Amino acid sequence: MTARRTSDTTKTAILRAARERFAAQGYERTTIRAVAADAGIDPSMVMRYFGSKEQLFDAALTVDLRLPDLGAVPAEELPAALMRHFVERWEGDPADDALLVLLRSAVTNERAAARMREVFAAQVAPALAAAVGSERAGAVAGLVAAQLLGLALSRYLLKLPGVVALTPAEVVAGLAPALGATLSG
Repeated sequence: MTARRTSDTTKTAILRAARERFAAQGYERTTIRAVAADAGIDPSMVMRYFGSKEQLFDAALTVDLRLPDLGAVPAEELPAALMRHFVERWEGDPADDALLVLLRSAVTNERAAARMREVFAAQVAPALAAAVGSERAGAVAGLVAAQLLGLALSRYLLKLPGVVALTPAEVVAGLAPALGATLSG
């Protein structure tokens, strides 16, 4: 006899399966049936909980960067702290990280690209404002995004051997100076 899933367990399984599918195949090639099969449920359950593929995509790509209070970090430690935050986040389970799923999808899907812009405008720019000033925060957030998303693309999505071979500490040490130059302007 198999145990019944709770609604929270089912929703979690659907979201995980959706993130993995969207990450591997992008928005256009992902189907509700494939997500349901990966989650071990009937496709009608996906529709029951999320309504449509678009709503599932939106739910799967809800991103909370969980940024620390960057204003409390000493200026000389800020580049490494910021780089470390993202590397640690991605080192866990990249397939389940909504930001990486969003990055992969944003290349071919305007809805995902708009969501990526929203995430950095709503979360990174305000967090950086405490460290670099509100007048510079938008521009700096864009440049920081370019560096961080470049790392995410090369290490976690394209899996370039030279970048993958580095330890997380080596990645932080290697990229923090460039991030520091961006932050100091």
